Amino acid sequence: MAHLSRKILFKNFTIMLYQKSNRLMKGQFLLAAFFLCCLSQTAFAQETWSLQKCIEYAQDNSLAIKAAKYTVQDAQLSEKQARLQRMPFVSGRGSFGQQFGRTIDPTTNTFRNQRIGFNSWGVDANITLFDGGRIHNEVKQSELDMKAAQMNAEVQTRDLGLNIANTYLQILNAQEQLVNAETRLNLSTEQLDRTDKLINAGTLPANDRLDLLAQIARNEQQIIQARNTVEISYLNLYQLLELEIGKEFIVEKPAVVIPENDGLDGIAFTNVYETALTTQPQIQLDQLRLQSAELGVNLAKSNMYPSLSLFGGLSTNWSSAAQSFDANRAIFGFGNAAPVLVNGIPAEVAQLELTNAPFDDISYFDQLDQNFGQNFGVSLNVPIYSRGLNKINVERAELAILNTALNSQQNKQALKTEVQTAIANARAAKQTLAAAQKTVEATSRAYENAQKRFDLGSINTFDLTTVKNNLDTSEIDVVVAKYEYLFRLKIVDFYLGKELKL
Repeated sequence: MAHLSRKILFKNFTIMLYQKSNRLMKGQFLLAAFFLCCLSQTAFAQETWSLQKCIEYAQDNSLAIKAAKYTVQDAQLSEKQARLQRMPFVSGRGSFGQQFGRTIDPTTNTFRNQRIGFNSWGVDANITLFDGGRIHNEVKQSELDMKAAQMNAEVQTRDLGLNIANTYLQILNAQEQLVNAETRLNLSTEQLDRTDKLINAGTLPANDRLDLLAQIARNEQQIIQARNTVEISYLNLYQLLELEIGKEFIVEKPAVVIPENDGLDGIAFTNVYETALTTQPQIQLDQLRLQSAELGVNLAKSNMYPSLSLFGGLSTNWSSAAQSFDANRAIFGFGNAAPVLVNGIPAEVAQLELTNAPFDDISYFDQLDQNFGQNFGVSLNVPIYSRGLNKINVERAELAILNTALNSQQNKQALKTEVQTAIANARAAKQTLAAAQKTVEATSRAYENAQKRFDLGSINTFDLTTVKNNLDTSEIDVVVAKYEYLFRLKIVDFYLGKELKL
């Protein structure tokens, strides 16, 4: 906003030089004015942004739009995850540890009272064969949710573009009012200089300059107000763009070309509205959300159906206590004989004893090979009683459909109102522009007549100033009406699916 303050200071200083020109040499004044003009061109040189550039910058830097794009990426991941549910689920497991005291040997399943090291490995797989259509509906719903996220990003981009265009128009209007306020100040100053000359010549009374001094004070006040409006409008635009601190620009002033045939008189609300239903992302977003809500009912019902899945697994283990018996190296002997009766006849039987037990440790990989096992099967899960949870979920999903449909109807009604308002505003802006142009023609002729009467001494400076103010006001109204008319035409074109640009 600093460039606006410098510009005002430069113009005020130029006016001061002009007021004192009767005390300066003409050549010195022209040289000073030329020097200040060159200096101002260097000091005030800034980058100029068009409406399209403002919108593009906002689309690339807006935090809200970035968040919407991240939401789209998250929805894409959810859609991919839903599709991958159709694939088998495979997991591996492994464990290693130590056992102490009376524990079970995992390889022999017998009790041992010793320290045993153990290790196990396994792979498990599971695939769903039937789940009441849950996976199928989740895939379809995730696809709709992903498209809805993309549409939501477009909605935010559209709304931001409309807000930027509206603020852009406010800046253009404020700048025109500032230029007109500065012009009025220059004219009032010139009028005061002319009045002073007539007073010095004795043609006018000295009191006539008081009205002009009051008018100059009002003009200066209007300049301050217009300057503040410009700066606030720029601030609003910078905030919409989330512009970096220290980065400033001036908006590009487009050529105001009034179309010869805008088609407003023959345009029908029904045509614009029906076109808007197909081009506005908010309506498409509501349709996608409604379809997603309808699939939510099928998802809730899928929990009432049995589910069937196929499973399988591989496993093996190792134990530090595992040993193998070598019979070839075993040595047997007979112990003490014990009397027994065999069919009532006394006899002696000697007990066979193992005097040398050759046990060898089994290697790690041999144990893994010997303990390798497999399993597979089919798992059936039948819901019998869920305490009414499944039924409540179905009813809640059906209620979500009603809420989504109602929200869609509300948005369509809001769109209908927006289209009606846009067409009405465009037609009203056209009529306002035509009336403002007629007013300028009338006030111009009135000012020309008042100037002649003032030169002849028929009216005083106050009357002339009043007529001039009416002319200035009407000229401002024309400029504002032109921008308003073009902007309202662009809004109608926007609902017809055309790009928003000046």
